[in-house]
Amino acid sequence: MSTKESIQTQIAEIEARMLASDFWADKDKAQAVLKEYQELKAKLAGGGGYDKSDAILSVISGAGGDDAEDFSRILFEMYKKYAAGKGWNTGLLSSNENSMGGFRSISFEIDGKGAYGALKHEAGVHRLVRMSPFNSAGKRQTSFSLVEVLPKLPDVPETHIPEKDLEISVARSGGPGGQNVNKRDTAVRMTHIPTGINVQVTSERSQAQNKEKALEMIRGKLYQLREAAQMQESRGLSAGASTKIEWGSQIRSYVLHPYQMVKDHRTEHERRDVERVLDGDIQSFIDEEKSLDSLGEKV
Repeated sequence: MSTKESIQTQIAEIEARMLASDFWADKDKAQAVLKEYQELKAKLAGGGGYDKSDAILSVISGAGGDDAEDFSRILFEMYKKYAAGKGWNTGLLSSNENSMGGFRSISFEIDGKGAYGALKHEAGVHRLVRMSPFNSAGKRQTSFSLVEVLPKLPDVPETHIPEKDLEISVARSGGPGGQNVNKRDTAVRMTHIPTGINVQVTSERSQAQNKEKALEMIRGKLYQLREAAQMQESRGLSAGASTKIEWGSQIRSYVLHPYQMVKDHRTEHERRDVERVLDGDIQSFIDEEKSLDSLGEKV
C-alpha cells in the first residue's frame, strides 16, 4: 500500500469513528483524534487545510469601554474594505451595537476563494492607542478588541454535527428603529452541547437560513479547536477566542498618538501610514505572516 493510500485509509477509519454517537463522550480524547485527523488531511492535501475556504470573521470588544467598541467598528470596516479590494463579498451575521455606532461584538462572512487562508492569522487581540474622542479631558486611551477568524466548512462526514449535539433556541429579530410590527422568530442561538461553544445569527429573514449560518459558525469553531493545539505546537501561538482581550496579549498594535505606527508583534513588521492600513491596506502584514509560516515549515 502506498503512503497516500495508507493516509486515505487512516482518514476513512477516523471519519467512521467521528460518526459514532459517543464520539464526544471523552472530550480530550475526541480532540486528540480530531487533531490527528486534520494532520492527515493536511498531509494528503500537501498542507493548507481549508485555506481556500470562505471565512467568518468576528470582532469582540475587550478592555477600553467606549473606545474598545469604537475600535471594533474600525477593525470591522478595515476588514470589510480589505475584502472589497480583493473582490470578495461580505454579509453581516450578527451585531451588538452601542448607542454611538460602536460594536460590543460583530460577526460577518467573507465569501471569496482563499479568504480564510489570507485572514486566518489576523485572529488574536488587536490594540489601539489614541487620544480618546469619548474623553472630555482628551486623555490618551488604550483599548483592545479580539478578532476571531473561522473557515466556512461544508457539511461533510468529517465536519457533520449530529442534531443531538445541538441545542437551538429562537428569538425575535428586531426591525429598523423598532418599527417592524410583524417581527418573526428568526434569530437563532445555537450551542454545541459537548464543548459548550455557542453562536447567534440574526441576519437572515428565515429561521432555516439563520440555522444554517449558525451551523457554519459551529463547524468553524470546532475546526478551530482542532487547529489550536497544532498551531501552539508549531509556533507557540494561540488561535482561539480564549485569549484574554487585554494588555500583553496583543498580536498587533495601532498607535495614533503620540506617534503614528502599526506594528505586528509576531513578525516585527511595522508601518507608519496608519490611516492607509485602517482603510484596508493590510496585505503586507498578511504576507509577512505567511513568510513566517514558510520559515516554520522549513525548520
